[in-house]
Amino acid sequence: MARPVTLFTGQWADLDFDTACEKASSFGYDGIELACWGDHFEIDIALSDDGYVKTRWDTLGKYGLTAHSISNHLVGQAICDNIDDRHKEILPEDVWGDGDPEGVRQRAAQKMIDAAKACRLFIDARPEGEEFPAVVNGFTGSSIWHSLYAFPPTSQDYWNKGFEDFGERFTPILDAFDEVNVNFGLEVHPTEIAFDIASSQRAIDAVDGHIRFGFNYDPSHLGYQGVDYVKFIRVFADRIYHVHMKDVWWGHGDGTVGVFGGHTDFTDPSRYWDFRSLGHGDIQFEDIIVALNDIRYDGPLSVEWEDGRMDREHGAAEACDFVRKVDFPTSNIAFDAQFAE
Repeated sequence: MARPVTLFTGQWADLDFDTACEKASSFGYDGIELACWGDHFEIDIALSDDGYVKTRWDTLGKYGLTAHSISNHLVGQAICDNIDDRHKEILPEDVWGDGDPEGVRQRAAQKMIDAAKACRLFIDARPEGEEFPAVVNGFTGSSIWHSLYAFPPTSQDYWNKGFEDFGERFTPILDAFDEVNVNFGLEVHPTEIAFDIASSQRAIDAVDGHIRFGFNYDPSHLGYQGVDYVKFIRVFADRIYHVHMKDVWWGHGDGTVGVFGGHTDFTDPSRYWDFRSLGHGDIQFEDIIVALNDIRYDGPLSVEWEDGRMDREHGAAEACDFVRKVDFPTSNIAFDAQFAE
């Protein structure tokens, strides 16, 4: 199953779109996953300028690249979050506005709906036609993440209200996604409404199993928590809408910092866990590929490259080679079929 290998441009948004495409092509990627920050994919322009999405495809085509998705993580974070000054640093000015928390959440929700409409326009303009369902990847934020440790003593009623808040805010968004035939892929991640298998199921239940709600699978946010990241694929087989290939190591610190991070910076040698370039961490990617083959996932394998210890161009090129080596097609016949009568 030769899946396309793409590069998520979220960590390359300091580069203009043309340069990011040129580099992705030189590293050997088949395509890119377009971040909705920097100038890589601008939602408002896509909706207001009839020629905009064609310019994206023209640039991709110039470098022999394709695309299957856009990603709107930063805006998504504000939809359910308890808003504070940190959000101002990641949000577009028109979403932040006057900083009133509920206003920020409402404007972020509308921007996510706009992202679905823009994604539909983008995929419809794809020169070779649609080969993979349109998907917007992103975050949701969470009104209850701060209560993770359950102290002061926290009841299930308290947490249920958080999931209800998520359901009330996201169901209209998902309905809008459905109107334009686009899926939403939540990247399950600490700080989001879903951060492991159990909370992912509660999130599905909170939106009444909405068909447009699924996952941008990323093992790096699960492994160091102790979550079975291969089981996640099998449990949510029909909701794996997109896949991030990203590595992480854990158990490599000096014993002074635990899984919660100790308010240390990434790359601090005392950290219990840290993101690593593909093949340099502890994620067992062959097990992931087997599971993806078993569920017949045929979408892109998108490299989200993060490693504060490595030059990113070296790492991104190496990661592309790594994914191609670890991915393999599934068999169409049983290996012992030749013995059948």
